[in-house]
Amino acid sequence: MQAETTSPSAVSSLVQPKKQSRLANVWRELKKNKHYYILMSPYMLIFFAFTVVPVVFSIVLSFFYFNMLEFPRFVGWQNYSRLFLNDDVFMIALKNTLLFAVICGPISYLACFLFAWIINELSPKVRALMTLVFYAPSISGNVFFIWLIIFSGDRYGYLNGFLIKFGFMLEPIQWLTNEKYILPIIMIVQLWLSLGTSFLAFIAGLQTIDKSLIEAGAIDGIRNRWQELWFITLPSMRPQLMFGAVMQITSSFAVADISVALAGFPSVNYAGHTIVTHLMDYGTIRFEMGYASAIATVLFAMMLGANKLTQRLLRKVGE
Repeated sequence: MQAETTSPSAVSSLVQPKKQSRLANVWRELKKNKHYYILMSPYMLIFFAFTVVPVVFSIVLSFFYFNMLEFPRFVGWQNYSRLFLNDDVFMIALKNTLLFAVICGPISYLACFLFAWIINELSPKVRALMTLVFYAPSISGNVFFIWLIIFSGDRYGYLNGFLIKFGFMLEPIQWLTNEKYILPIIMIVQLWLSLGTSFLAFIAGLQTIDKSLIEAGAIDGIRNRWQELWFITLPSMRPQLMFGAVMQITSSFAVADISVALAGFPSVNYAGHTIVTHLMDYGTIRFEMGYASAIATVLFAMMLGANKLTQRLLRKVGE
């Protein structure tokens, strides 16, 4: 009688359990954590309805011609080719927006963290007062209108009055109608307003750092505050750093209200024009909704790319 032989594949199938599909694993996790998803569902429904759906709809609409009167007509990549090849004003807006993102974004981000780090070392009462002082401009609505008085083009403007009084010049300068000064002034005001939500997030993150980590670091060889900052403080508050980066990137790319309030709409020779003001022009004045959607899609892609780059940089903190 011959002994029965078992093939290696059959043995392996008996030893190793059958691999479940990814869909089955997802379904099992949903059933396991169904209570959490039920509690999250109201927010997720609102987020999906008012954020995800409009973004997807805008991306789809960017391939159509739509003027709010006629039925949308598919035009393919025509809106994007017009945007980058035939729209000179958009190129000016793109340059200004990138300058805001490259200059105001990192400076405001570092300023938020630096001021939060310094204020965190103060006593609780002084810390609360200084937090209010630094955070107040960002919650005061249109408080940036005070800069219209500072940069007023007559002799009664604060800056002109100061420079004329001390002999730096003889005639007042039209600060907000001279294209050479418009963009730097908007950047200054944007930086002044930048100590907002990111600033509070950094203070909250600094407050939650475990003090025992600092003591352990001192035993392990950390000898100064800069080493403590790089190897303990920053790695311990990565979530707050990421949140602050997202907020600062968004505010830098989305500059519009300050430009319109200070330099007008449109500004002189489009010196203060940004992608968002260009979007406002075509979306709320000309009602070319397909073209406006293409502008919004380009801005969305720029923000997404900047966020991905920031995430990659923040992963190296503490290494």
